[in-house]
Amino acid sequence: MNDLPPSSPLRRDARPHWRVLGPSLIVVVLLGLGAAAAWHLHRVPARVTAAQAGAASGAGAAGRRGAAAGPVPVAVATVSSQDIHVTESGLGTVTPLVTVTVQTQVSGQLTQVPFKEGQSVRKGELIAEIDPRPFQAALAQAQGQLLKDQAALDEAKMDLARFEQLAATNSISRQQAEDQKWIVQQDEGAVKVDEAQVATAQINLGFCRIVSPTDGRIGLRLVDPGNFAQVSSNTALAVITRMQPMTVVFALPEDSLPEVMTRQRAGAALQVQAYDRSGLHLLDTGTLSAIDSQINTSTGTVNLKALFPNLHEALFPNQFVNVVLRVGDLPGATAAPTSAVQRGADGTFAYLVKADNTVAVTSVKLGPTDADRVAVLAGLKPGDRVVIDGADKLRNGARVTVRGES
Repeated sequence: MNDLPPSSPLRRDARPHWRVLGPSLIVVVLLGLGAAAAWHLHRVPARVTAAQAGAASGAGAAGRRGAAAGPVPVAVATVSSQDIHVTESGLGTVTPLVTVTVQTQVSGQLTQVPFKEGQSVRKGELIAEIDPRPFQAALAQAQGQLLKDQAALDEAKMDLARFEQLAATNSISRQQAEDQKWIVQQDEGAVKVDEAQVATAQINLGFCRIVSPTDGRIGLRLVDPGNFAQVSSNTALAVITRMQPMTVVFALPEDSLPEVMTRQRAGAALQVQAYDRSGLHLLDTGTLSAIDSQINTSTGTVNLKALFPNLHEALFPNQFVNVVLRVGDLPGATAAPTSAVQRGADGTFAYLVKADNTVAVTSVKLGPTDADRVAVLAGLKPGDRVVIDGADKLRNGARVTVRGES
């Protein structure tokens, strides 16, 4: 075994590889330790900086919490004593008093349609005309027949008078005189028929001029000149709607009906206001004119109708409006802004601002609402100051500062 070469792994005295590579391995380990130490030294300042930033952030949050713990800025209003209008609200539809669909009453060719679309027309104003010549000819024919039959009647009457004189002297038979009476009556009947024919022809000739049957606004033109208008056609010539006055049909809950009926039976003219779809702009003011005779069982509401002068034509047919019916008044009521009323698990309440600028939670009992004011039946009195803005940050006993006060 000892005769083997020194590098042979079978030699007993062969050194392990780690002993041969020992110096190189030591150098590698030392370099690794040095790199780890450098990385550690680089990370320590970063951790310190992050800790300092966190401490600063915590201090800022603590500072904000400390600021929030101070007086809360709020807006306040004073409870007043004033008249409150008791009202009922509902949705309504504008309904015109008169809507006329103009159609021809005789058949013929349209020679002119002189109106302008959307214009206002007066009763009796010409809006269309049909060729009158056929109807003029029919009138002349009826008048000619009338003249012919009238002459025959006059002749029969003369013969009757002569026959009666002759019969009185027995110059002719009595039967001949009696027969002449019936001839006169037949001619009289023919004249009556002719007079009716003349009147009919005159009426048809008048129908050639189609005039507005009412005052109002005329809609879009539905036919043009040159078309043949027929009585049996479903196509109208125009639609005319009376704009003044105007009515609004609206619905109220059936629970509101007894009070409204009581006021109406007493002869009160109940005021009704119509607002636009947003409920912000007043369109017109009118009075209640009628109450329907039945309650709608599917909705539990009753229909009412109000009459409006509509002088500015702010109400337009089929327009949806918000209706406010004034049922009565509460004179000298304690009134607070509606924005001061809060609602919680225990009911309605308000934040009352006391003399030391702290707030107290005060339960309130509410009455009718009139615009932005509500009647307070209990809990507040005139002169009290209540919070109307900033209440979401308050609690009972919190200190406040009133905006606008030094």
